[in-house]
Amino acid sequence: MKRVVITVVGKDSVGIIAKVCTLLAETGINILDISQTITGGFFNMMMIVDLSEAKITFSELQEKLDEIGKEIGVEIHAQKEEIFDMMHRV
Repeated sequence: MKRVVITVVGKDSVGIIAKVCTLLAETGINILDISQTITGGFFNMMMIVDLSEAKITFSELQEKLDEIGKEIGVEIHAQKEEIFDMMHRV
């Protein structure tokens, strides 16, 4: 399994989850877990996805997520799970 952590942060607006999930579905990326909250008008989402059956590379995913983020006014980041784990080790 090729797991990737996707984070989305920004001012809340309609369609954030839909845009990200549509991209993932269209590119064969499976969502394993998803959590989202809205606090004080700010949207925060974290997803764990599986790229094993993806029709695009990790780099292409990062580019497409960046485009969506710019389009809807949020910051979207994708990190390979092992990198995420190393960065957040206590």
